[in-house]
Amino acid sequence: MSGTRTGPAAADAGEEELRALAERAGAELEEAPALEIVRWAADTFGERFCVTSSMEDAVVAHLASRVRPGVDVVFLDTGYHFPETIGTRDAVEAVLDVNVLTLTPRQSVAEQDAEYGPELHDRDPDLCCALRKVQPLEEGLSGYAAWATGLRRDESPTRANTPVVGWDARRRKVKVSPSPAGPGTTWTPTSPGTACSPTRCSPTATPPSAAPPAPAGWRPGRTPGRAAGRAPARPSAGCTAEP
Repeated sequence: MSGTRTGPAAADAGEEELRALAERAGAELEEAPALEIVRWAADTFGERFCVTSSMEDAVVAHLASRVRPGVDVVFLDTGYHFPETIGTRDAVEAVLDVNVLTLTPRQSVAEQDAEYGPELHDRDPDLCCALRKVQPLEEGLSGYAAWATGLRRDESPTRANTPVVGWDARRRKVKVSPSPAGPGTTWTPTSPGTACSPTRCSPTATPPSAAPPAPAGWRPGRTPGRAAGRAPARPSAGCTAEP
């Protein structure tokens, strides 16, 4: 992208310049391959770029590791994940050339239950999300100028117009979503390398199958199926916060 500052200069740009940069990149990269979109973000923001991952899969983390080995991958452990999700996180850390950073809420689930009562995600999902997702994510992303997510346009009507690069006004950061781009980059649940879905505050609705620590031949696609012998968890009704 001609005329665009890259590296530390772009990462340290002011809010208005970052907003303009995001809007310009979103338009220019709309039809670009996902790897090119991630490469642009990594080259532009350097150490102030990270990936957020729910560990439902590791596609975006895998792409980022190819263009920036050792890239930070931020995982939010809400305390409600199935063990298989934690296993996927451990496999990502063992197999990919990334630096996994695990964020946790200020309170454990037990401490939160003691203060607010059990099953807060059912009684007050907004408060649960604020405590277990929004607050730790805000703190964990504070040192970055841009981050990449695995959001897809086909996940819900509200995400139908998700830009590949956009400006997050609430966080005042550049948000990169390489998976929902144009014909050359759109991924679907049946495509190789399906993108991630956001973590929810309540127990994960569809747990992935078990992921051993570093299995031979492990691939960073969506983990298949529902864990054997485990009943589906009840998703939060009101948590709409996204990584």
